[in-house]
Amino acid sequence: DLVTFEGESVDSLKMAFAEAVEDYIAMCKEAGKEPQKSYRGSFNIRISPDLHKEAAVMAKKKGLSLNAFVEKAIFDEVNAPCAL
Repeated sequence: DLVTFEGESVDSLKMAFAEAVEDYIAMCKEAGKEPQKSYRGSFNIRISPDLHKEAAVMAKKKGLSLNAFVEKAIFDEVNAPCAL
């Protein structure tokens, strides 16, 4: 879903944004669906310093940035067969 809004001033942008979000939430409720959340593609994680070091060393051994290493680990986990 895409929510758009516009305005000619900061105040009118803020008002238009709030109205657009309220309208979207009402539309979703009426349609019986959950509003979609947007994702930026970045987030912070907190891990132990030892795990951070091990991941950085392993990434370097594999010729990857730490970011690419973590992205691959998450991708592999998300796409692994699930034994529930």
